[in-house]
Amino acid sequence: MTLPPLPTIAALRAALDAGRVTANELTQAAVDQARVSTAFASVRVVENTAGPLAGIPLAHKDMFDRPQERVGMGAHPSAAITAGGLATVLSRLDAAGQVDIGRLAMSEFAMGPSGHNAHHGMPDNPLVPGAITGGSSSGSGVAVGAGIVPAALGSDTGGSIRIPAACSGVVGFKPTQGLVPVDGAMPLSWTQDCVGPLAASVDCAATILSIIAGQPIDDAGGPLRIGLLAGPLQQAASDRMQAAMADVARLLEHAGHGLTDIPLAFFDDLTEPANIIAISEAATVHADRLQRHAETYGPQVRARLVQAAAIPAQSYLRAGQIRQAARQRMVDVFGDVDIILMPTLADVPPQGALVDIGNDPELNRVIAGLTRFTRPASILGLPSLSLPVTMTSDGPLSLQVMGPAFADGRVARVANAIETALALRAAPPSF
Repeated sequence: MTLPPLPTIAALRAALDAGRVTANELTQAAVDQARVSTAFASVRVVENTAGPLAGIPLAHKDMFDRPQERVGMGAHPSAAITAGGLATVLSRLDAAGQVDIGRLAMSEFAMGPSGHNAHHGMPDNPLVPGAITGGSSSGSGVAVGAGIVPAALGSDTGGSIRIPAACSGVVGFKPTQGLVPVDGAMPLSWTQDCVGPLAASVDCAATILSIIAGQPIDDAGGPLRIGLLAGPLQQAASDRMQAAMADVARLLEHAGHGLTDIPLAFFDDLTEPANIIAISEAATVHADRLQRHAETYGPQVRARLVQAAAIPAQSYLRAGQIRQAARQRMVDVFGDVDIILMPTLADVPPQGALVDIGNDPELNRVIAGLTRFTRPASILGLPSLSLPVTMTSDGPLSLQVMGPAFADGRVARVANAIETALALRAAPPSF
C-alpha cells in the first residue's frame, strides 16, 4: 500500500514559479480546507511576499507568539494569553516568505502523547478512522497529513513531533537540543523542549529546519555505519515493525552503508528519569496557575501536575545525573556508529478508545508505552527524525533516524535516502 499524495514545498514552489497557480489560489484553497478541519484551533492569514516560501501556506502549533494574537496552548479558554512579541521561529519563517494561515490544535499545555484534549477533543486522524493523532503536536501532524499545508511547526519534549508524525504518516524532525531558538514558544520542560517541523517529505522538513535554525542543515556525504537497534528494546516492537526495520536496513546496506547491531538496553532505563525531569519542570512552570485555577485544567493534566509536585528534589537531581551519564555513554556509541535506526511507535497508531483513560492509575503506563522509543532522543538532546516506511491496512509504520548532537544534516541525508528508496508516497499533485 502507498500513502496518499501530499503537496511538498518544492512542488508548490515549482507551480508558483511556472505560473500554474497563484499565491492567492493556494492560500484560499488551504484556508477553505482549514476552516472545516479539526486540526485548526483558529484560521487567519498573515502574508509575507518575499523569500523562498513566498506564496506557500503553512500553519503552526498554537503555542508560538505573534503580536496581538491569542495563544491558546490547547488549554481552557481562560488560560489563553495575548502575545506581545514574535517568536523567533515565526520571525524567520516570515522573513522566508511564509503565508501563515492559522493556529493548530494541540494537547493541553503540550502534555499528552495521544492527542486527546479534555477541552477541545482530538483532531481526526487523516489516515485511520478512530486512531489517535498523537501528541502533543496533534494538529500539526493532521494538517500536513491531510494535505492542507506542506509543513507545520510543532514542539517535542518527549516525542511530541515524532509521535504525531508517525500517527498521520508524515515526517517529523526533532532537532538537536539548542539548535532552534525556543523564545516566544510556550515552555514545558526547559531542558528538553525543542521546536521543529512536521512535513510532507524529508526535504520539506530539512528546508523548514534550516530556516528556523538560521543555518543550512547539510552533510558532507559518504558511506555511514548504521546502528540497528537490537535486543529486548527492539523486540518490544511488533513483528511487522521489526520486518519493516529489516527491509530498511537491507536498502541501506545495498546503498553501501555498513550495518551494526547495537542493543542500547540502557535506553529503557532513561524512561523514568526523562519523565521525572519533564514533569518536574512542567510543574514548576505551572505552579502558580495551578494553585489559583486548578479547576481549569483537564483531569489528566491536573493529575500529572499534582503528582509532580510531590517529586522530591533529590529525584530530580538524580535524574539529571543519569542523563549526564547516558550522554557520556552515547559518545562511545557514536564512536562505533554514525546513525541509529529505531521504531517511532511499537506498531501502527492505536485506536483512540484504547488509550483514552483519563487520570486512571494506569495513565503513566500508557504514556510510557507511547513514548518508549522517543524519550531517549529527548533526554539526550539528540536529533531524531521520524518517517513512514510502510503503510499497512491498519495504518502507517514509522521509524526514527537518530544521530549525534548537531548532526542534523546527516540525519536528514539518511532519512532522505530511505524515503527515496521506498517511494512509499504517490507523487505530489500537479497544478
